[in-house]
Amino acid sequence: MKKRQIINLVVLALAVIAIVVLAITLRTAPADAETPYFATFMSLVPPIIAIGLALITKEVYSSLFVGVLAGGLFYADFSPVKALDTVVNAGLIDAVSGTAGIFAFLVILGAIVVLLNKAGGSQAFGKWAQTHVKTRVGALLATFALGVLIFVDDYFNCLTVGSVMRPVCDTHKVSRAKLAYIIDATAAPICMIAPVSSWAAAVSEHVANGEGLKYFILAIPYNFYSLLAIVFAIGITLMGFDYGKMSGVEFKALKEGDIGAVDPEEDAESLPAGAVGARVWDLIVPIAVLIVSCIVALMYVGGFFTAGEYQWKLIDSFGNTDATVGLPLGSLVSLIVTIVYLMARRLISFKESMDAIPKGFTAMVPAILILTLATALKNTTGLLGSDVFVDNLLANAGALKLFLPAIIFLIACGLSFATGTSWGTFGILIPIVSAAFGGLDSEIAVIGMSACLAGAVCGDHCSPISDTTIMASAGAQCNHVEHVSTQLPYAFTVATVSFVSYVIAGLLQSVGLYWWVSLPIAIALMLGTLFGIKFVQARKNLKAEMLAEQE
Repeated sequence: MKKRQIINLVVLALAVIAIVVLAITLRTAPADAETPYFATFMSLVPPIIAIGLALITKEVYSSLFVGVLAGGLFYADFSPVKALDTVVNAGLIDAVSGTAGIFAFLVILGAIVVLLNKAGGSQAFGKWAQTHVKTRVGALLATFALGVLIFVDDYFNCLTVGSVMRPVCDTHKVSRAKLAYIIDATAAPICMIAPVSSWAAAVSEHVANGEGLKYFILAIPYNFYSLLAIVFAIGITLMGFDYGKMSGVEFKALKEGDIGAVDPEEDAESLPAGAVGARVWDLIVPIAVLIVSCIVALMYVGGFFTAGEYQWKLIDSFGNTDATVGLPLGSLVSLIVTIVYLMARRLISFKESMDAIPKGFTAMVPAILILTLATALKNTTGLLGSDVFVDNLLANAGALKLFLPAIIFLIACGLSFATGTSWGTFGILIPIVSAAFGGLDSEIAVIGMSACLAGAVCGDHCSPISDTTIMASAGAQCNHVEHVSTQLPYAFTVATVSFVSYVIAGLLQSVGLYWWVSLPIAIALMLGTLFGIKFVQARKNLKAEMLAEQE
């Protein structure tokens, strides 16, 4: 371990000790709370520890586990036996049982990816793309376009786009970190502005009177972070520059050919030559079946095809669906169809198709392990009353009504970043936002709800323990910590512009000017910021070249 890392660990350890000592001496939890740290700042300390350790040690598994252990210790008031029971039962076991459907979806999706690689569909698409995508910019834009098309679910988006576009981006020497960023910048943001998605369904669950999808759609034009993240990704690609740590890894990829694959040998083995006679359609057909089957399954689970309140009501059925059931169901149907299709095309044998299932599971083990630990951390944080703590903070800010959307955005960012879950964040905050504005019928309330959703996406985008961030790393087969560290400056830039945009939107709505004014202003601010950064970056590069010549 480097000297600087050791110093950082010592500083973090001292800070944690100081926080614990302070918390022990100043217990402000309600008298009837199960733990003396309930609804205090200590409820956010476990994820802060996990995030700090992950960024310092660049090791995710142990960092997450230490965070879970800290949450268990705080909840048990440092009683070893109760803390261990909390970590195992409320943390790990509940994490596995609560996300079993997502695990099944990941395993099936991994098996489909292995099948497509074995059959040669991915290679055929890669060869086609190599003849039609001539530049690095074209490769990045093609990745972005594919990400936009796969709007059903962010997990599906990350893994599918990554497996399909890796060979194309590798050919044009695009770093895996840049590929992971483009994947991550389209996955959650696209799902958050797509009414037909698992995210829209999740948001709808938290709005009263069955009007969730209505307010989700009304909030889309004010969802500044999601919209500006898309504008930023397109803008920085077309402008052809990078900054922060991303510029270093992109320079290394372009000039030295080091794209930053996690394991180049293993990566090469994961993309076999494929069967003779494979065509681009051998990739397109299975993916199209996967998209259609997942959409139909989500509709089915939501009651679209069954007698009842939601029968033949498309929008309502999506508002009533359960993605943890619909996505595994749809992907299972797609897996069966894919196997039959590829065997009928004589591209794989039955034995090879069965071998793909355990291989798909193996490929997903790292993502499943991180997702389990991240969910366990979220569970222990919930036991400590992080939602109540945030509720109290938001209630104290209620007097600043016009600036409340901007405040909500910051709170949602912090909570989502600390807990690693956007779904959990807007699940906590939407009822609070609705109560703070006396319902969602006013324009300022809609802006507040959109700020909650945008902040949840923003924190999710930045957090190293976020499931979407983890899936983006897995899809691009990029080092997870490198993905987080290269993405942070970009996400922070978009977050800053989004915060300013919410301040402007809150002020404009008070004089009767709504999203058709505030959204163009936000986009103009984002593009202006990009041009400004490019100008500063160009001057820095020129100065560096002049110093190099003088030496």
